Amino acid sequence: MKLTIVIHCTDQIGIISAVTHFLHKKGGNVVYLDQHVDTETNVFFMRIECEFDNGFNKTNFDIDFNSQLGNSYNMQWSSHAQDVKPKMAIFVSKYNHCLYDLLSRYNSGELAVEIPFIISNHDDLAYIAQQFDVPFYHIPVSKESKDLAESKQLGLLKKHQIDFIVLARYMQIVSTKLINEYPNKIINIHHSFLPAFAGAKPYHAAFKRGVKIIGATSHYVTEELDAGPIIEQGVTRVTHSHSIKDFITKGKDLEKIVLSTAVKLHIDRKTMVCNNKTLVFS
Repeated sequence: MKLTIVIHCTDQIGIISAVTHFLHKKGGNVVYLDQHVDTETNVFFMRIECEFDNGFNKTNFDIDFNSQLGNSYNMQWSSHAQDVKPKMAIFVSKYNHCLYDLLSRYNSGELAVEIPFIISNHDDLAYIAQQFDVPFYHIPVSKESKDLAESKQLGLLKKHQIDFIVLARYMQIVSTKLINEYPNKIINIHHSFLPAFAGAKPYHAAFKRGVKIIGATSHYVTEELDAGPIIEQGVTRVTHSHSIKDFITKGKDLEKIVLSTAVKLHIDRKTMVCNNKTLVFS
C-alpha cells in the first residue's frame, strides 16, 4: 500500500534522517520526499510518499510513529492511505459552472474523492445533482434562519463524516461555527485575483479600471472574509476590445480551473498552512 505522511514542527537537526530511518525499519520505500523550512518562524514542513508491502498495519504504524518520532520532535503530523478516498461536500448557490466542472472531473475519476451530497441555499441546481446521481439538499438561508440552516448543514456533515467542504460559488458568508469545525478544510473560489477588486462586482470594477489581466483565487476560508490562505491563482489577458460579458466568460473558465486545481492539491495532501500562508508541494 502507499502512504502519504505530512509533518510540521519546530526546525531541528536530524528530522529527515530520523523519519527516513524509521520508514526503512518499517519496511517502507520512500518514493517522494519534499521539505521546506520557514526561516522566519523556524518551522519545518515535510511531505513523504512511501510504499509498503502487503500486511502493512497502519494502526500500529501510527502508534509507533507517534511514540518514536511525533512526541520527541513535538510534531503535528498525519498519515493517509492513498487508497482511502476523502469525503467532500459541495456547497453551491445558483451559478452552475464550478459545480458542473467538479462533478465532471469526479465522474471521470480525476478527483479521487467521495461526494456524499451537495447543499444549496436554492433549489435551482438540483437537476445537476440528479444528472450525476449525487444527493441534493436544499437548505434555504435568510438572516432569520441562518443559525438553523447551519445547524442542519453541520448535522449532515457529521452524519456523513465529511472530511472537507468546497464552496463552488456558494453565495453566503460561512459563519465561525462552521469554520471552527473545519479549520483549513473549507475551500472557496473567489472571482477575482485577490486582493485586488474584491467585492460584489470585481469584473465591472476591473473593466472600469482598464486592467490587462483578470484572475481567480482559491483559498481556505477563515473568519476574515476573502482573506484566508491562498491555495491557487490563475490569470488571463484582456484588452480594451473585450466587453464585460467577455470578462465574465473568461473569468468563469479561470474559476473552474483554479478551483479544481486547489481541490486536487488538497485531496493529494499537498497543501500545508502556516501563519495564513499556504505551502503547496509539487
